[in-house]
Amino acid sequence: MNSMDGARDGQDTPREAEHLLQASQEGKRTTVMLAAFEGWNDAGEAASDALRYLNKLWQGKKVATVDADDYYDFQFTRPTVRRTSSGERRVKWPSTRLYRASVPDSNVDVVVVLGTEPSYRWRAYTTELLVHAEAMKVDYVVLLGALLADVPHSRPIPVSTTTEDNALRQRLNLEASQYEGPVGIVGVLAEFAMLAGLPTVSLWAAVPHYVSQAPSPKAQLAILHKVEDLLQVPLDTQSLAEDAEAWERGVNELATDDPEIAAYVRQLEEAKDTADLPEATGESIAREFERYLKRRDKGKP
Repeated sequence: MNSMDGARDGQDTPREAEHLLQASQEGKRTTVMLAAFEGWNDAGEAASDALRYLNKLWQGKKVATVDADDYYDFQFTRPTVRRTSSGERRVKWPSTRLYRASVPDSNVDVVVVLGTEPSYRWRAYTTELLVHAEAMKVDYVVLLGALLADVPHSRPIPVSTTTEDNALRQRLNLEASQYEGPVGIVGVLAEFAMLAGLPTVSLWAAVPHYVSQAPSPKAQLAILHKVEDLLQVPLDTQSLAEDAEAWERGVNELATDDPEIAAYVRQLEEAKDTADLPEATGESIAREFERYLKRRDKGKP
């Protein structure tokens, strides 16, 4: 969970010069695969929860599954027992599910991949996902992850955006990942997608390590804002924004009750404010105002 698999020490990348789909032919529908995996790549479950939020918002319909028996060790990733709405007892097996949706008022279709990091046969698992991507004519892959980091909960959650695709790096003014070390399934899928000729972007949210338990609505919201900017599609995130504010208030109260934690948070805040000072320009204000205008225009009759 601490692995970055494509993040740059939890720092924000430079502002994107263009959005991901800008080079697409006007009027042509573009298909983007969005993927997140529970487990090591998903601190506070921020990435998988953010993607579930999008799938519900866009009313994704399940189109495929990956057979759990081929890739999971059930002693490590155990099935769970749930009650259905009718009260029946059912065993829910760990799995990977693919959904398809069309983003309203846009020329973007999405393939949503939601699953648990597999236990073994990662190369076969990744190849199977890419076979589905080819069958559904995916044009781009966007991978979502979250890692634990020394960041304060009271400041904007950093989300790094990286790519190994040279054309995307130049067009979007991004950077390649500088991370070296152990990787999770997100890092493996990123490499395999690039080898398959699919332009791939990785988004990583930095979750405060001292409040790493799920849910992490502020990190979810930060990821969704990055997706919003990347795809240039306005998202209704009001309910999640309220949850993020409530979460921050709750952590503030906990920190106030513990002088050691309060002092540590102040130290993180000072370090973050010092690091962000050169970036505190009108650019971030303009980007947020642009996002607001798009949401407002979408809400007009």
